[in-house]
Amino acid sequence: MTRVTDRFTNGFDAQVVREWIADDPDPDTVAELEAVLASAEADHGIAIADLEDRFSGSLVFGTAGLRGEIGAGPNRMNRAVVIRAAAGLSRFLLRTVGQGFSVVIGCDARHKSDEFARDTAAVVTAAGGRAIQLPEQLPTPLLAFALTHLYADAGVMVTASHNPPADNGYKVYLGERPLLAIEPDPAAAVAGAGAQIVSPADALIAEEIAAVESVASVPRTESGWEHLDDSIVESYLRRIDDLGLRASADLSIVLTSLHGVGSRVVEAALSRNGFTSVHPVVSQQAPDPDFPTVAFPNPEEAGALDESYALAREVGAELVIANDPDADRFSAAIPDTGASGGYRQLTGDEVGLLLGEDIAGRLAASHGSDGSLVFANSVVSSRGLAAIAQHYGFAATTTLTGFKWISRVPALVFGYEEALGYCVDPGAVRDKDGISAAVLFAAQTARLKAAGTTIEDELHRIRIRDGLFATAPLSFRLDDISLIATSMQRLREHPPTTLAGSPVSEVHDLSLGYEHLPPTDGIVLLSEENSRVIVRPSGTEPKLKCYLEVVVGAGEATIAQQRLGAIAEELRAYFGL
Repeated sequence: MTRVTDRFTNGFDAQVVREWIADDPDPDTVAELEAVLASAEADHGIAIADLEDRFSGSLVFGTAGLRGEIGAGPNRMNRAVVIRAAAGLSRFLLRTVGQGFSVVIGCDARHKSDEFARDTAAVVTAAGGRAIQLPEQLPTPLLAFALTHLYADAGVMVTASHNPPADNGYKVYLGERPLLAIEPDPAAAVAGAGAQIVSPADALIAEEIAAVESVASVPRTESGWEHLDDSIVESYLRRIDDLGLRASADLSIVLTSLHGVGSRVVEAALSRNGFTSVHPVVSQQAPDPDFPTVAFPNPEEAGALDESYALAREVGAELVIANDPDADRFSAAIPDTGASGGYRQLTGDEVGLLLGEDIAGRLAASHGSDGSLVFANSVVSSRGLAAIAQHYGFAATTTLTGFKWISRVPALVFGYEEALGYCVDPGAVRDKDGISAAVLFAAQTARLKAAGTTIEDELHRIRIRDGLFATAPLSFRLDDISLIATSMQRLREHPPTTLAGSPVSEVHDLSLGYEHLPPTDGIVLLSEENSRVIVRPSGTEPKLKCYLEVVVGAGEATIAQQRLGAIAEELRAYFGL
């Protein structure tokens, strides 16, 4: 859907750049682009290559909305691109809902987030819609909550989550009314209301964006949209209160928001539910778009929790809670004398199993077995959650990767993905929510402490019952992105024959569909020993991502790690990396 006038068709074209500059409403990006253009016209090769990248096409609008580096040009995140996106979304809503459509708009603390949010409100209002702007610098789960709480038609969250500081993004959610207009199955529309967009909504919105002739042609108002106050935060916190996740024992907690926007809301949620010994990592507590104390603002990255561990050792913390910058993800670490630094960060799958066990156990105690209630996880996450659901008599399903798929599962009661995403209250937030998940996990930890056990004890108990589902990630960063497609094609034609020495018994090409899943680019390998590897291209980085899982008995942790290590070595040799 790239507009020809917004990109180079035969290498560097100064006229295309000048036309973009003339249509750019932001003096910052105008000055930036004028400087690069002047350097390029002086025949500086680096500047020419820079412009060729900026004008290689428009930043692609898809199921993740928009995400990219902040800067000038159509292939960057900037006000011109955002205004076009807001205009396209407004046109889509006018076609599906009509005049008076409503859009809730939120933003984090990243560079330009507040400007992108205001531009969106200005465009929506001018288009005849009702724009409802959240207070600035709130977590993504607040936007997802507000969309459902206010029965809005769409939601826009300006955030790049845990991406590097130079990036920003534009996440779009849809309510029930526009989905009913485009979905052939009304039940699917109702189940997907409040979730991030998927096909065909992404393509329909992208078509409307591509039809925007220019930024200058997009009407914008100077005022007229609504500004919500902190009462929306209070409503969200009351919803968490209603889950009944109270502290049943004193628990010392260290909390980090990694310079994001979660600290205020997470601290309030914990305090209201009886967790009074909460120690924030002060150096990372306030929002800072430059994320100065971490290389990458992502709890999964090595070193991201170092300052948390230092404080935890100082105060003797029994639990470390970490959120990513927009607080939709949650990570936990627990004391471990055998771990470097004295704390062990739990894997996303371990937290998913623990939360799933907690929710399933409480549901079974209050409602009994009910096969109509569904536990869900992405296909690359552990099969252990299905074992938990089966034990308690609930249904289980897998989805494609991403919460845009998990959160729209009908009758969902809990969903998770291994990349630290957890949905513990889908009736209120149809997305991953690192705040409510953190409170639930803290309550689970406190309850175990009151009973004289620990998180490690609980993991062991689950494994004795269901087996040990040991998982590990393996990624290959490829500077030549063409090698990703080449590697996937090789996998399809000549897959590995063994996993940790066990013969590969099944190979499934996800691009052809697998079980009930729609097609996606990926390969599933299963061995005779029930080990599993899923390989897929990353959706956001130039990486080939591999998800490893072995299944053994509860007391065979060493064997599990040996098999995971062996599979990793086999894959490195297979890919030659």
